[in-house]
Amino acid sequence: MKKYKLGVAAAAVAVVTHSAPAAADKLDQVLDRLAAIEQSNANLAKENAALRARLNRVESTKGAAPAVVLSAPSGRVAGAPATGGAPVPVKTSVFDLDANGHGYLEHKHGDPLTFYTPGGEITAYGNLDVSIEGTSKDVQPLNLNGATAPVGNFGWMPAISTNLSYLGVRGFQHLPGMESNFLYQLELGFDISATPGLKETNSNVSNTVNGALFNRNTFIGLGSPEWGAVKIGKTDAPYKNSTAAFNPFAGELGDYSVIMGNTGGDNRVEFGTRLDHAIWYESPSLGGFQLNALFAPGQNRDTDSSNIAAGESDCAGGNAPQSGGNLPVACNDGSFSNAVSANLSYTHGPFYATVAYERHEAVNRQSDITSIYGIVPTSAVGQTLFAENVAAEDALKVGALYHFSTGTTVGGIFEMMHRYVPADLAFQNERSRNGTWMFVSQELTNIDSIHFGWAHAFTAQGDPGQHNSSTLMTADGATYAPNLNAADMVTAAYKRKLSPNLTWYTAVAATFNGSSAHYDLGAGGRGVTTDCHDAFGADGGYDSTPHCYTGTTIVGISTGASWRF
Repeated sequence: MKKYKLGVAAAAVAVVTHSAPAAADKLDQVLDRLAAIEQSNANLAKENAALRARLNRVESTKGAAPAVVLSAPSGRVAGAPATGGAPVPVKTSVFDLDANGHGYLEHKHGDPLTFYTPGGEITAYGNLDVSIEGTSKDVQPLNLNGATAPVGNFGWMPAISTNLSYLGVRGFQHLPGMESNFLYQLELGFDISATPGLKETNSNVSNTVNGALFNRNTFIGLGSPEWGAVKIGKTDAPYKNSTAAFNPFAGELGDYSVIMGNTGGDNRVEFGTRLDHAIWYESPSLGGFQLNALFAPGQNRDTDSSNIAAGESDCAGGNAPQSGGNLPVACNDGSFSNAVSANLSYTHGPFYATVAYERHEAVNRQSDITSIYGIVPTSAVGQTLFAENVAAEDALKVGALYHFSTGTTVGGIFEMMHRYVPADLAFQNERSRNGTWMFVSQELTNIDSIHFGWAHAFTAQGDPGQHNSSTLMTADGATYAPNLNAADMVTAAYKRKLSPNLTWYTAVAATFNGSSAHYDLGAGGRGVTTDCHDAFGADGGYDSTPHCYTGTTIVGISTGASWRF
């Protein structure tokens, strides 16, 4: 419209200039001024449009889908506008917007605990889980085999337990000029119903503190959607993570870790654990296949793994040196050196399958020999067995599950564990055995579900013996068990979602031990476990020699709530 008006004005000027040169000069000046005003208005309009587009971009990102956590191609942050492959400049002022139009620590819409950082994101997460329960170790008559009766309360006992409770932050930061992101996670476990401190019970003694900063899965690393991620720190091993989806009872009484990955029973889960001072690789998914592989150096100055690993507070595999074994006091109750863990999985729609392997080198179990002989062996045979009882252990498992459209999920695992000791130690080798796990889950409504599981530990190659099962005597003065150590665990749970984050659950479980077996209830992440020990020497330590009664039938019922965020 303005251009049209200026055109008309110019025609009028052409007429006027034939009769009034002076007037024409003045009109030229007016037209020049009008043209300058028009150009200024055009520039302002462009600036306003650019500002409006920037504000619209900020508003639109508040409802955008979550950004890719790793990285985007061409060396830019996921979701950022393309820049021809050049690094995106990052503004560090807390008052500025970054290249994506986000302010520093600006809340990410749709995710209540995720915030933007320049070139990245940071997310808080956690789980709070507390339960009330009752358990008993003698619901069926206990065969003492001539041993003394248990000391203290071996029957029903109420308890309040904190289960798998933790807090953490994780995030990523784009690295300018690189096709990858810096990744980090900081995680700590804590007790809601118990006071943090060193744990000393009649089952074990530990120098680690649940509640210390970042005592759980914590790492830094580099990652990209093209080649995967490399991380360093401490983490649940790939062997453990590979079948986590098979365990709807995680942290509950019927957690499958009572038997699966648990070579000898009791509270420790040798092949379902967190590995410290580790480095690992996580591949991207390629045609549904995904690989994870980890290596953890032993960091042990002694070739028999009897020292605490350099930089650690407990023996490898758990417990302090004075816990779990007789003299000499050392890391001789399952401490190991180098460890490797890996799994390969395949996912196709509702189907998932995995194969996993883990190996621990130079696993020291010399305390089994001292318990068989009652003292440090002095005979030639005993000394030989003592020296030989440092050997590698490994585990292999395969598993598959399927999610049906009816809301039904079924899955199963077959596991083989082995300890590589000489033939003369086979009689006490309880670590070589197979195991199975099967479960079914059914969604009843959008908020209600039921779950059933069954685990079976096959009879092991041998057994070193416990308080009421060491009934055999050799010419060399050793006692050991008759090797009847198969066991079963059955469990069931009902769960109801009270909100998207809060779940109420009720679980019942029972472990049926063979006459030489001593599997418990609660292994694998609970604050309170129910094991084979009585109250004798309940202050812990190697000199307490608490009584462990094999062949128990342990039953428990638990109800609690879990809030995940």
